[in-house]
Amino acid sequence: MVHSVELLLDPALDAAVREQWAALEGAGVRNAGRHTGPSNRPHVTLAVAARVPADREEVIAAAAAGVPRATAATAAGVGAEPGLDLPLLLGGLVLFGHRDEFVLARLVVPSAELLELQRRVVAAVGDDGLGHVRPGEWTPHVTLGRRLRPPDVAAALAVPGLAAERRGTGVAVRRWDSEARRDWVIA
Repeated sequence: MVHSVELLLDPALDAAVREQWAALEGAGVRNAGRHTGPSNRPHVTLAVAARVPADREEVIAAAAAGVPRATAATAAGVGAEPGLDLPLLLGGLVLFGHRDEFVLARLVVPSAELLELQRRVVAAVGDDGLGHVRPGEWTPHVTLGRRLRPPDVAAALAVPGLAAERRGTGVAVRRWDSEARRDWVIA
C-alpha cells in the first residue's frame, strides 16, 4: 500500500477539473470522477512512499511553510480558508504508461515555487520515496483518467476544451493513507 502527500486545488480549479472528469464521462472515457469516495479530489501528488510515519507530519508541514500564504481577505475571494496560495497553471495534456494502458493527466506547469515545495516535501518524507516523485524525475500533474486503452485516449483527445489552460492556486497539503483509506490536511 502507499501513502502520499498531495497539494489540493482552490475551489474554482477543483471544479474545473471535475468538469473535465464529467466531460470525459460524457464521452464514455474512464475518468477519475468515477471514484465517488469523499477523499477523491483533484490534486497534485508531491510525494509517495510505502509508509509516512506520523512523526514526519510536522516536518512536512514545516516544508510547506515557505510557500506563499493566503490571508483571510484573499481566501474569501475564492471561498477558501486561509492557507497556501501557490499559483498553479494547468497546461496541456500528458500521457503516462506504455503499450496498451495509459494515465491521462493535465500537466501542471512547474514554477520555481512548486518545484521547491515538492523538493522540501520529498526530503521531509524521507528516503522511502518512489522514483517517479524524486526531485528531477517528477512530472507535476492532475490525473484525469487511469487505465485508458488507446481507443479511450483517442476519444479523450476529441473532447472539446480538455487541454485549455486553467489558472488557480494550490491551497493545502494533505496526507492520503491508502491502507486506512483516509485523508487529512496537514498544511
